Amino acid sequence: MFTGLIEGVGRLASRETRGGDARLRIAVGTLPWNVHAERVALGESISVNGACLTVVAFDDAHFDVDASTETLALTTLGELPVGTALNLERAMRADDRLGGHLVSGHVDGVGRVRSVADDARAQRWVFDAPASLRKYIARKGSICVDGVSLTVNAVDDTGFEVALIPHTVAHTAFSQAGVGTAVNLEIDLVARYVERLLSARTDSAVADSIDAGPAGAGA
Repeated sequence: MFTGLIEGVGRLASRETRGGDARLRIAVGTLPWNVHAERVALGESISVNGACLTVVAFDDAHFDVDASTETLALTTLGELPVGTALNLERAMRADDRLGGHLVSGHVDGVGRVRSVADDARAQRWVFDAPASLRKYIARKGSICVDGVSLTVNAVDDTGFEVALIPHTVAHTAFSQAGVGTAVNLEIDLVARYVERLLSARTDSAVADSIDAGPAGAGA
C-alpha cells in the first residue's frame, strides 16, 4: 500500500522489451536512496507513476522492475520516452503517517491533462478521464493521478479538476507535464468497495425475488 505522497522524482533510464513485456530501469533521482541505510530489498514494492512494481535488481542509483503485458496495456509506462520524469514512492510501513489516502498502486485507467491554469499561487489542473471511471469520481473525494493523492474540486461530463499547490508542482513530475500529457488514474478504494457491496445487495435481492416465485403464489 501507498499514501500518494511522492517521496522523490526519478527518471526512466531504459526500457528493454522481453518477450512481450518489459524490463524498466529507473534512475532514483531525488528519492531517498541509500541501499545500506534504507534497507532496500529485492522484491519490495515501489510506486512508479502510480503503478505498484516489484524491485528485481538495484544499485546505488537505479532499480529495475518488470512491467507485465497487463501493466503496459493499462498504464502509460509502455509509451513513456526514455528520460521521462517519474513520481516515486516506496511502500508504506505499518507505523507510517497516512497523509494522503490509501493507494493500492493498481492503476484503473489512463487519463489526459485537458488544461492548466494559474489560481493565485496554486494551479488548477483539469483531466479527462475514461467514461468507465467517471462514475467513481466525486467532488471532494480522493483520486490518485500518476501516484499523487489529490482532492477532486469539481467533476464534469468528461473528467475532473484538482488544485495543485506550489509544493506539489515543485516536488512531483507535474512540474514537467502539461496539456496533453497522459496520466495514470486510480480511483478511491472506498468507491470500489461501495460499488461491490451495492452490487452484491442487488444480486441478493434479485435471487430472493426469484426464490419467492410470482406474487401471491403459495402452497
